[in-house]
Amino acid sequence: MKQSEIVQLTKDEIIEKLENEGAALEQLKMNHSVSQLENPMEIRAKRKTIARLNTELTKRELNG
Repeated sequence: MKQSEIVQLTKDEIIEKLENEGAALEQLKMNHSVSQLENPMEIRAKRKTIARLNTELTKRELNG
């Protein structure tokens, strides 16, 4: 998910996406520990998406 897409989301949508992405990341980590993932770079992509969502949420809270 790109930053330009995240900016267009509402606060509730960002929180919902954070929960979904966090669950997906945990599932990917679990699957990776059991057996090798086909594309382990997915874990990095999920982490970066979560960071982008958290950054946007913090920015909105600070701006009011």
